[in-house]
Amino acid sequence: MTKANALPIGVFDSGVGGLTVLRALRQRLPNEQFIYLGDTARLPYGTKSADSVLRYSIQAAEFLVNQGIKYLVIACNTASSVAVEPLRERFAPMPVIGVIEPGSIAGCAASKSGHIAVLATEGTVRGGAYQRAIARLEPNARVRAQACSLFVALAEEGWTDGAIAEAIAHRYVDELFRNDSQIDTLLLGCTHFPVLAAALRVVIGPSITIVDSAETTARAVQAELIDRGLLNTAGPASAPVLQATDSPERFARVGSRFLGESFDASRVELVDL
Repeated sequence: MTKANALPIGVFDSGVGGLTVLRALRQRLPNEQFIYLGDTARLPYGTKSADSVLRYSIQAAEFLVNQGIKYLVIACNTASSVAVEPLRERFAPMPVIGVIEPGSIAGCAASKSGHIAVLATEGTVRGGAYQRAIARLEPNARVRAQACSLFVALAEEGWTDGAIAEAIAHRYVDELFRNDSQIDTLLLGCTHFPVLAAALRVVIGPSITIVDSAETTARAVQAELIDRGLLNTAGPASAPVLQATDSPERFARVGSRFLGESFDASRVELVDL
């Protein structure tokens, strides 16, 4: 194993939602060290212009790269929709991955009918990134995308199951299935949304496949690390480095739900981009 194998993997998001990606990465890659950056001072990215999101993404990526990483994961759907290719060009030959391409591949693989629903933020839906990615993979696929802005607030408040979550899920999802009864796959196109999977399952029933881009991204990262000979086989790793651009207290309180384990504000380094 070379020195490069021991370098950490950098992960960034506009806030805490990307911790669902970090959680999946740690489960699949227990020997890898991670640095996670949440740009909480400028969230949400989903309502910002594409130019602003690209600028923020470059700043976040440069901050992580300067700490010495071997791989960059964009754990934000909105940033992934505009920044993957620019960041790949900027930091080549270091591998860079977003969450949209792996999620789209998994969504196409899961759908037998070719009718796929995507739930995402306003910015991701407006930008059409999932629609384009799926069309490249399956030109005959039918994609219906729904912006679900309230899901972000529900996830961050911890209201992820029960009557309130299910009622809001009905408002967002029911019309999708009324307009297209052949939908057989529901792709969660926001890293906040996996924590709402149980409520969504109640609403859509057992026959619809739910695809989580966090888990599919983790599988893709593992495969590329192996292909490039960068997998860390020495371990297990220590706890991830957690960084935020604003309010470590809120980051810890809300982020614990997404990471799946409790941590306090003393674990979060306040940084300035």
